Amino acid sequence: MAVLAVCAAPLIASYITYYFIKPEGRTNYGALIDPRQYPIPAMASATLDGKPAGLDAYKGKWIMLKVGGSDCQQACQDQLFAMRQLRTMQGKEMERIERVWLITDDQPLETILLRVNDGTRMLRAPAEAVTKWLPVEQGGQAAEHIYLIDPLGNLMMRFPKQPDPSKVKKDIAKLLKASAIG
Repeated sequence: MAVLAVCAAPLIASYITYYFIKPEGRTNYGALIDPRQYPIPAMASATLDGKPAGLDAYKGKWIMLKVGGSDCQQACQDQLFAMRQLRTMQGKEMERIERVWLITDDQPLETILLRVNDGTRMLRAPAEAVTKWLPVEQGGQAAEHIYLIDPLGNLMMRFPKQPDPSKVKKDIAKLLKASAIG
């Protein structure tokens, strides 16, 4: 009986752990979003020079998305800088990531902003379409967050306002390592 108890103990312990002890911790920093609920919608978006373009043009790559008006104050500029740095921190995997800024108004951008954010895809999109699509925290705004879209075109993660770059880097690195697409 003692031999049987010793052999069965790991099996019983694993069942108890699996069914009764639920882990509370999580390893992701950003808020996971159910991708089935937030596919990229059809928006009447265009490039800065007025040519029709949409987020679906970047399918097949991971997209770091920033949303906001053309009046980019310091918080907005910090987010754009963080996106550039986060992409660079991925090393050889950085080519799998696109940076996109959805501009929600028709005001002109400052020339210095265009130069500093060279490489960021800038699209103009109607504000009402963007705000309906992007989930935000209670009382928050979409412009306060950086979003991540998977290569299949589904919104999947939202990073908090003023995120910790090292934690965001870890999340993105995990996704790129686990994903064979994009």
